[in-house]
Amino acid sequence: MKQLLLVVLASITMACVSTNATLLNPTPSGRAPIAENQVRIFRTAAQVMGKYEEVALLNSTGESNWTNEQKMMESMRKKAASLGANGVILDDIKEAGAGAKVAAAVLGTGTQRKGRAIAIFVFPDSAAKAP
Repeated sequence: MKQLLLVVLASITMACVSTNATLLNPTPSGRAPIAENQVRIFRTAAQVMGKYEEVALLNSTGESNWTNEQKMMESMRKKAASLGANGVILDDIKEAGAGAKVAAAVLGTGTQRKGRAIAIFVFPDSAAKAP
């Protein structure tokens, strides 16, 4: 019974962030999915050294009590990799406000953490210039 509970809790914890993508170019890029560890996270577009193409808008949501910023970024990285994008430019990660947290505690409901980003493809000849 204890092992089953641990498996269920681990599943809930890993599945607590979901990320969807809206493709920016309706024409298929033909890029194959890549490994998640090949996707680089950038805090701003200015950090991207070289030429890149915007692939998709990423929107992530997760239960505030079960997620943190790292899990949000991991989910974005995973989604970008599935699209063949090799970079993510972070836009915003918003926490639920104090009022929403108090209301959620009183009502016994959860609050959502939300994040936005842009999945990009940094062209290989440009990526060599990145620090």
